[in-house]
Amino acid sequence: MNTTVYPGSPFPLGATWDGNGINFALHAENAEGVDLCLFNSIEDLAEVVKIKLNERSHHVWHVYIPDLQPGQLYGYRVYGPYEPQNGHRFNPNKLLIDPYAKAIAGTIQWHDSLFGYEIGHPDTDLSYSTNDSAAYIPKSVVIDPHFNWENDKAPNIPYHKSIIYETHVKGFTQRHPDIPENIRGTYAALGHPVTIKYLIDLGITAIELMPVHHFVRDSYLADKRLTNYWGYNSIGFFAPDVRYSGSGVLGEQVTEFKQMVKEFHKAGIEVILDVVYNHTAEGNQLGPTLSFKGIDNASYYRLREEDARYYKDYTGTGNTLNARLPVVLRLMMDSLRYWITEMHVDGFRFDLASTLARELHDVDRLGSFFDIIHQDPVISQVKLIAEPWDIGEGGYQVGKFPPGWGEWNGKYRDCLRDYWRGADSMLAEFAERFTGSSDLYKDDYRRPTASVNFIAAHDGFTLNDLVSYNEKHNEANGEENNDGESHNSSWNCGVEGPTDDKLINDLREKQKRNFLTSLFLSQGIPMLVAGDEISRTQGGNNNAYCQDNEVSWLNWEQADMSLLRFTRKLIHLRKEHPVFRRRRWFTGLPFKGIGLEDIAWFLPEGIEMPDENWGHTFAKSLGVFLNGNAIKSVGPKGEKIIDESFYVIFNAHYEPLNFILPGEKYGKEWMKVLDTHENFFENEGDRFKFSEALLVESRSTVLLRLVKP
Repeated sequence: MNTTVYPGSPFPLGATWDGNGINFALHAENAEGVDLCLFNSIEDLAEVVKIKLNERSHHVWHVYIPDLQPGQLYGYRVYGPYEPQNGHRFNPNKLLIDPYAKAIAGTIQWHDSLFGYEIGHPDTDLSYSTNDSAAYIPKSVVIDPHFNWENDKAPNIPYHKSIIYETHVKGFTQRHPDIPENIRGTYAALGHPVTIKYLIDLGITAIELMPVHHFVRDSYLADKRLTNYWGYNSIGFFAPDVRYSGSGVLGEQVTEFKQMVKEFHKAGIEVILDVVYNHTAEGNQLGPTLSFKGIDNASYYRLREEDARYYKDYTGTGNTLNARLPVVLRLMMDSLRYWITEMHVDGFRFDLASTLARELHDVDRLGSFFDIIHQDPVISQVKLIAEPWDIGEGGYQVGKFPPGWGEWNGKYRDCLRDYWRGADSMLAEFAERFTGSSDLYKDDYRRPTASVNFIAAHDGFTLNDLVSYNEKHNEANGEENNDGESHNSSWNCGVEGPTDDKLINDLREKQKRNFLTSLFLSQGIPMLVAGDEISRTQGGNNNAYCQDNEVSWLNWEQADMSLLRFTRKLIHLRKEHPVFRRRRWFTGLPFKGIGLEDIAWFLPEGIEMPDENWGHTFAKSLGVFLNGNAIKSVGPKGEKIIDESFYVIFNAHYEPLNFILPGEKYGKEWMKVLDTHENFFENEGDRFKFSEALLVESRSTVLLRLVKP
């Protein structure tokens, strides 16, 4: 191996192949020395070449080595003080992953040597470990960045036309009988024609992937023979996780990921990544030394002012990355830009995004992280979605993110669940959530598309389990069923003292249809979690983060085809009618030139909702008129298109109710399109005259379309 070295350049950070050799650059402000370690293969237990980096520019250590090729394995050893009480945890006995590594070969094999201190020592992390960790930590990989994108173009789906599908790379295809067995659970399987066709037929416009940044299987899970299935434990913010690669570990995973994205784009489907920039897999003061902690602990993490030995933890994982510091902000922005420009992804969902906004202690929605994104010409142009909370004080920030951001609307989820289970709740809130949550977003000049609506997500019960279990069943997680949400708020499926198994099952099925109908008829961006459309169950486990098995994987051979057909029709109904996906807020005022308001609310008696009724906690039923004439869009040839009008009836009451249809001015004749009680969804249904009574069964939704003269 060539050991001739040149000074190289401090930028770009990471390992960069230029066709003639490789430039290595590592930011380590407080370090006193850095060694670059090169390895011949992943089986090597020790480096074959150790090169001392003598060049340092702007806190960046760098070197250039000619003739090295892509596929080169490497790691770093960093020298400096080991003073945990002052925030420094340098230990050159620990081989470290490059924070800018574009690929990582293999996974961590847990061993005491991975910790900077002596396991079992009475001084715990104040002690110092001399054991070498190189044999147990995966090596960073230099990649060849070249890829034939074939004029790949981003679909650029407008927000108001977006339908998001949250899924897991492995779980979606691991049990799919029509996917070749040798690639199931991989990026290649997700980009396979079988997968693409399913998603096109379903009608989604964007696939949101749970974390694909290289992550760590927690040691306590390994001890219990479990794993971190969800992947919210990142250690490599540039590297697609090697576990989802079906083609290799020496950079092939990068090519495979790019090919997957290219296939999605050919199908007009966007790729959104769930990213975890709020913390790393190194945990608290008792966690391992894998990368950042050993490179420059004080420059990467939020440490306590009164004792820098300890970490501030707004995430519940032991540490919080310090988004106030330039080196961390640059890491995050470089990572985001890399995934956009080099990997061609179309957006990001930020896990525990409130953590990234924290300046000092309070959550500042105009924190440095968001300021930089707002002015960045690349990052600001893709879809940006926040999980708008963390576990710290004041961390629940739904509705408080800057313009241009979408938010997982937890208030929508909670309100819709309360409404359909019959809990005491005000119709006014249900109306707000159904129409895009103007109370959360309108005053900040945001639009209904700021609200990402969902009933279920990866975290919690699946839709099927939500209506099937009153209590969680997380026993398989090895925590004596103490993890996850405490209960399911006593669903009982809305059955009063049920004794008939068929009655219970029918109501469960109807409640699933009610939830899906509410979701796809609501203003905002709907998000469906993978498998809810086929009645996926986790057996009552509402925290399946560690279940990389049949508990979490989609069971395609037991797919609920009836619910799948219903969901497909719902999604395509939404896509066909702009009245369900408005770009602007409802006004409730008469529409110019037409005379009717763009939306109107009715009591079951057929009269418009009086103001005093909005505050009733016992009221569970209402009708909604959606004026299609208030929606004008442009067709593919520039022609003006006026949408149809609809009337939606929601009855969450435990008994059937007669609904009087609105008077003649709203329409002379209505046709039933959907009825969740009958599992009815057709283009041609029963017709009803204005002011006619329509019986709506208990806990049901009925959708009517105005019959054109």
